[in-house]
Amino acid sequence: MNFKLQATAPNSNARAGEITTAHGQILTPVFMPVGTVGSVKGVHQRELSDDVKAQIILGNTYHLYLRPGTATLRQAGGLHRFMDWEKPILTDSGGFQVFSLSDRRKLTEDGAHFRSHIDGSKHLFTPENVVDIQRVIGSDIMMALDECPPGTADYTYARKSLDLTQRWLLRGWKRYRETEGLYGYSQAYFPIVQGVTYPDLRREAAKFIADLGADGNAIGGLAVGEPTEKMYEMIEVVNEILPTDRPRYLMGVGTPANILEAIDRGVDMMDCVMPTRNGRNGMLFTANGIMNMRNKKWADDFTELDPCGTSFVDHVYSRAYLRHLFISGELLAMQIASIHNLAFYLWLTSEARRHIIAGDFAEWKPKMIERVTNRL
Repeated sequence: MNFKLQATAPNSNARAGEITTAHGQILTPVFMPVGTVGSVKGVHQRELSDDVKAQIILGNTYHLYLRPGTATLRQAGGLHRFMDWEKPILTDSGGFQVFSLSDRRKLTEDGAHFRSHIDGSKHLFTPENVVDIQRVIGSDIMMALDECPPGTADYTYARKSLDLTQRWLLRGWKRYRETEGLYGYSQAYFPIVQGVTYPDLRREAAKFIADLGADGNAIGGLAVGEPTEKMYEMIEVVNEILPTDRPRYLMGVGTPANILEAIDRGVDMMDCVMPTRNGRNGMLFTANGIMNMRNKKWADDFTELDPCGTSFVDHVYSRAYLRHLFISGELLAMQIASIHNLAFYLWLTSEARRHIIAGDFAEWKPKMIERVTNRL
């Protein structure tokens, strides 16, 4: 994997760059749709590529390991072939999913012992076998196994958790460096900065990771219960240390405003389930604000979903029609909303990139945040 920094915005840490992988190029900053089990919910791969214009999507090691399993993925020739997706894929290590199973897992020095949420069977994730599983999946970017503590964790717990994450990282890094991809192309490996909301722990973690010299680095453990301003502060703390010549991935974030603020602080890659999850529940993100498509106010509104030109689905659907579909319980409502929201997120990051290159991002961002946070 290669990263080329192309521009930095004046009066901002926002960056425009280009990541090159075996499955294509990614122009940053970029939003990555979440395809947990090899599928972005309700969105066909053709729509992801043509309507959403996704450059890279995510898969999840925990879920893919449990179902369909590594044997099936190996037979298929990896996740790209299994799901017929020719562009890049990033896989989360599954750490967040394991650690969210608070009543079904136990952490040891070896790794994370857990019970499947599907059938209760026992499993163990180690820093080494998580690399092995992601080799079978064949993702272009693999993530290190880490512990993701809650945003409210006290200092003692955060310290202990970070120490364990860093010991695991060294083991995973060793396994990554002594193994190769299974399908004839190379894979990158991203370490993850943890440390909850404690600046000294975050700085230590960022320095520890920067010294490894990985192809890219991730910032984890944010948007998990801490105040938004604390999240922004931790991004700033970490990005003062992480190398500027490698991409920076902020995991699991967030709202359109969160994304713009993260870009302003030097983040290059982001992902979140919000556009599809909220879309399935009737929330639409647009360039002029947020709409609840179940509201009666849209019943006779025959304007398109986003008159600013961000209605990206194949057909120009009206607000009245989409509300009708939601009220009627039609599955098409969830599909249209999901595609629209994802396409809006991709449009937003591409607009940010355009303004970074043009040199006016710092002036454009606050105006855009005011628009996208408006409730219509």
